[in-house]
Amino acid sequence: MAIKDEHDENLQDEIKQENDLSSLMSQSWFVQKCKALITKIKASKLNRWSLSPWLPKGLYARTILIIAMPLILLQTILLFVFMERHWDNITRRLSAATARDVAAIIEIYNRYPQDKDHQKLIDIARNKMSLSFQVLPKSKLPKKTARPFYSILDRRLTKELRHRINRPIWVDTVGQSKFVEIRVALEKSTLKFLAYRNHTYASNSHIFVLWMIGSSTVLLGIALLFLRNQIRPILKLSEAAESFGKGRPLPENFSPRGAKEVRQASLAFIEMRDRINRHVEQRTTILAGVSHDLRTILTRMKLQLAFLDDEEEIQALQKDVDEMQSMLEDYMAFAKGDSSEETKLTDVGEILTEIHTHAKLSKEDINLRVLPKSIMLPLRRNSFKRAINNLVTNAMRYADTVNINASKGRKWLIITIDDNGPGIPKEKREEVFNAFLRLDDSRNQNEGNTGLGLSIARDIIRSHGGDIRLEESALGGLRAKVRVPI
Repeated sequence: MAIKDEHDENLQDEIKQENDLSSLMSQSWFVQKCKALITKIKASKLNRWSLSPWLPKGLYARTILIIAMPLILLQTILLFVFMERHWDNITRRLSAATARDVAAIIEIYNRYPQDKDHQKLIDIARNKMSLSFQVLPKSKLPKKTARPFYSILDRRLTKELRHRINRPIWVDTVGQSKFVEIRVALEKSTLKFLAYRNHTYASNSHIFVLWMIGSSTVLLGIALLFLRNQIRPILKLSEAAESFGKGRPLPENFSPRGAKEVRQASLAFIEMRDRINRHVEQRTTILAGVSHDLRTILTRMKLQLAFLDDEEEIQALQKDVDEMQSMLEDYMAFAKGDSSEETKLTDVGEILTEIHTHAKLSKEDINLRVLPKSIMLPLRRNSFKRAINNLVTNAMRYADTVNINASKGRKWLIITIDDNGPGIPKEKREEVFNAFLRLDDSRNQNEGNTGLGLSIARDIIRSHGGDIRLEESALGGLRAKVRVPI
């Protein structure tokens, strides 16, 4: 029994240890999750300081940056390695050779008898070692100055001279343009040496630097020329897609060019354009046939009603037929769109003047202002006129005063139509562009209204690459704002 109790106690201890271990693991897992969450928060804060706002947006500029930055970084590394390693090693060796020559001259001067003017030693220094040597009276060495631009030469030469000459020395690497002056203080005299600067350090290093920078600049320029030729087809494809989206003809010089992938994209775009055009033409043909058949039936009904007596029931039926024909025209116009009309250079001011003149016949208080007076844009004239006329007619139907303003900016043509009518609630201003939708609250339903006027207008404006927005007017009613790219 004692053995069994001891076994049970050991089992309970193991279970307790396992529970503690699992609890510790769960706590550590929780700590890891918390750390991960904190890291994400810090990363999100760091994203605010990203470089993306300062980076170029265009493909050409970004490609130049991708090519130029590694090249500049490589040049910087090479310059650093060359200046700090190669140039330093060559300068050290040349400085050591100059220091050995100076030490040899000093040793000869101290150990061997000399003539009175030391001419033999001067000749040996000049002819054998390319050193200018002079013996000056005993004097103090000049004061040490700050290390000049040639810090490597100054440091290396001074170190080698001190290593080989156990005497006070003074080195000037700046005073003479082509020479380095060295003075050594002896017990009874001061020795002055002039060594050629290119004998003490690598003086032609700048040639390597200039060659490296010059060749890199030339190669980069050649690469940019080829890069520009590769990017030009992409820009042409972008222009063609933008023109097609605005309902304008493609550029005359557009054709699949460039790299294989760009050619494939251009061919895919052309095939897509052709499929869309075929679909639109097929739809237009079908709708034209349906429209012709329905108009034939309505015309037959009108003729039959014309031979009947002019009674009240006949008049009501005649009114229904007229309304049906008007609705049919609206439906067909909405379904067909404006694909059948060609884009031509059009005077927007002339269109607005025609709309204003026609509207003046039914409403006196309608004003027009166009700045500048002549605004030429590539448009589908009849379709664009119909879109603006729908907006003006809609404003005249529910308001007493209507103002039409047009202005040309750098990128957009802006046309605003303001009225002092009841307006449209803000939450319903986007819904009114839906087909067959008619509002009953703010603007009373009109019997002849099919709910397609705004839909047709937006569809036409969007086919020109623009859009229509409804806003609150300064007159207290509704403002229809038309934006068309220039």
